[in-house]
Amino acid sequence: MNPAEPAALSAQEAREAIATGALSPVELVRSCITAIERVDPAVNAMVVRADERALHEAAQAEAAVRNGDALGPLHGLPVAIKDIQATAGIPTTFGSAEFEHNVPTEDAGIVARIREAGGIVIGKTNVPELSIGANTVNRLFGATGNPFNVELTCGGSSGGSAVAIATNMVPLATGSDHGGSLRIPASYCGVVGYRATPGVVPNEQRTTPHTNYGVQGPMARSVADCALLLSVIAARRRARRDPMAFPLDAGQFARLETVDPTRLRVAVSADLGGVLVSDSIRRSFTERVAAIAPLVGCCDWHEIDLRDAPDVDWHLRQDLFVSQWVNSAADWDEGFNPNIRATYESALQTPMLDIARARRRQLELYRQFCGIFEDFDLLICPGVSVPPFPWRELNPATIDGAPVENYMAWLALTSSLTVVGHPVVALPCGLDESGTPFGIQLVGPIYEDHRLLCAAHALEQAFKEDDRLARPVPDLETLAGTESSCRSEGRRVGATAG
Repeated sequence: MNPAEPAALSAQEAREAIATGALSPVELVRSCITAIERVDPAVNAMVVRADERALHEAAQAEAAVRNGDALGPLHGLPVAIKDIQATAGIPTTFGSAEFEHNVPTEDAGIVARIREAGGIVIGKTNVPELSIGANTVNRLFGATGNPFNVELTCGGSSGGSAVAIATNMVPLATGSDHGGSLRIPASYCGVVGYRATPGVVPNEQRTTPHTNYGVQGPMARSVADCALLLSVIAARRRARRDPMAFPLDAGQFARLETVDPTRLRVAVSADLGGVLVSDSIRRSFTERVAAIAPLVGCCDWHEIDLRDAPDVDWHLRQDLFVSQWVNSAADWDEGFNPNIRATYESALQTPMLDIARARRRQLELYRQFCGIFEDFDLLICPGVSVPPFPWRELNPATIDGAPVENYMAWLALTSSLTVVGHPVVALPCGLDESGTPFGIQLVGPIYEDHRLLCAAHALEQAFKEDDRLARPVPDLETLAGTESSCRSEGRRVGATAG
């Protein structure tokens, strides 16, 4: 795609051009539709299309500009919605054949806030069945391929959103995150994902109150664009149904302040004290730290011990899954998502005492982890434990010869941070040894999301000056006009996964 095409603009650039009349929302939506038609046959990211409706809303947005109407912060911007978030009049399938014909009559809160801010829903992005899993493949739509190599996984569960962003199908997309579902695909696809402090983004659909799980968030090609979308989806309109939505000024997120990166105190860890991480990721991370160190005021390899966090996560996840699926488990068919089934069935065999001990240990880990930010502004660690693997494998069976015990074991770098609940920016950081995107996690103090985003933006700008650290861009010309086996064979893989 020609970088000059509207679909290649950042959200902030497009919004400014729309406001001044230099760009028509109709022109932008048409450009995004063209990008989808050219690239999606190769990657299979945008599984539900809303072209006609999007063009109609774009025409209305164009008229509002001509009439001098007040314009919302997302006015005229196309947004892709993760296919677990309800969209009125547009199918919401959860990546499950059971919901193939489900058309909601009202929007989820996150979608309603986007539309109220002038955003235009252009389509829905692919997920693993019911959004559980870090490899985006299901029986209904098949697999979503990595834009740097369509035979490899794009991560999950917000994989479709990450790929749509990376390939310029849209400037903005929504996602969600349990144990890494925003951060893993962002790392694998070379885009930015943001997991806010739990409660920053209202989630009216949550089934368990007061938990670090079920966080909804933004994805984009830059920190500033992520922050723009966050400022909208974190608004408190309709938020009273979520007991975790504490009072805050959501508008602050769109106002990023200048931070001098040379004044940042940064702690770094390759494995959070000893969780499973491959040798290749360790090497790539060590190289990145060497390049980052001269850019910041202090860069210290810091002793962190979250080795107990993966076990805590597994027990907390069991508790959550039973509350979420207890009313539907009896109806699961043989091919139902094996990740959900494994967790649910394990929970039924787990003594309540083990769950209670995990909750106590979670609090201890949280208090221990908070101490890092008495001396440091940020913690940086890798975004994933292994480079992208073939999407035909639901998860890697081994890492450097060590067996992966369950579908969560290879996700410990992200799930351990879910346990302690701090906000995390997944930031692109060049390419790994295999030529696929390498991402890092920037972790900040809990509840200080604005401060973290400002620091991440400053580092992102510094990274642009170094080819080793800059955001990688997929070869869209190679992807355009090709059709992969992601959709057809991916359905078969999804059907036999159980």
